[in-house]
Amino acid sequence: MNKLKSKDLVPGLPNIKFQNNRLCDACVKGKQIRTSFKTKDVVSTNKALNVLHMDLFGLSRTASLVGNLYALVIVDDFSRYTWTLFLASKNDAYKAFKKLAKVLNNENENNIKQTCSDHGGEFQNAKFDRFCKKHGIIHSYSAPRTPQQNVVVKRNNRSLEELARTMLNESNLPKYFWADAVYTAFYLLNRTLIKPILKKTPYELYKGRKPSISHLRVFGCKCFILNNGKDNMGKFYPKSDEGIHIGYAINGHAYRVYNKRLLTVEESIHVVLNFNWQICLLNLLLKIGFTFY
Repeated sequence: MNKLKSKDLVPGLPNIKFQNNRLCDACVKGKQIRTSFKTKDVVSTNKALNVLHMDLFGLSRTASLVGNLYALVIVDDFSRYTWTLFLASKNDAYKAFKKLAKVLNNENENNIKQTCSDHGGEFQNAKFDRFCKKHGIIHSYSAPRTPQQNVVVKRNNRSLEELARTMLNESNLPKYFWADAVYTAFYLLNRTLIKPILKKTPYELYKGRKPSISHLRVFGCKCFILNNGKDNMGKFYPKSDEGIHIGYAINGHAYRVYNKRLLTVEESIHVVLNFNWQICLLNLLLKIGFTFY
């Protein structure tokens, strides 16, 4: 209105200065939009375990090999180190977090100070509240219907799902291997992502040392597992069973493999894998149109 009057673009306006110094109810009702969330360019925390972000994804249409349908994803705010716990139902979230919290507090000098989650019933319940009060943990919640406030773990969930879907499609494995694919995805992300501000991987920020990736192999590739005395076989039977590489041992240094003959999942270091991960990574990058300079 001031521009129209000052430049005399339309006749009939009174000779006054229009001021936008009050709230118009009708304008708010007709034009209100969501509050914008800007990217932070500072590190909010200075130590691992000061803040943990939590979220649950599922329900998966296909159960995993051991019958899990959900995944509880926990991300450390400082290092962006990720833990993924697989659950048969949402009600198991409290037990899984309680078990992980004890492990984290034992292996670190710092204890968990704060957790952040949405208002899901698996997080906002009496058991979670009692556990947090007992251990002096502040449990904060994002505002209802505002996933942007829990974006740290929400983005991580999306990355895990997309990577797992891609690996399953590339390897042509059945969908019931989805949990193994998700576990492999967060295992790789912890060792290969770079936190932009600190210029280090989550593994280095959390563990205090650089990760080794020389043992990485292609998910879903053919492998041969040494029959290390688990069957009483004759001298002229094959010394190894054919299998599928589906990840890495949860505790320890070994490969997780699916034995096609026994139809079981094993953890073994005596494995010969058929693919080189560097070559496969190069092929994947070329498939999605990555340009090398």
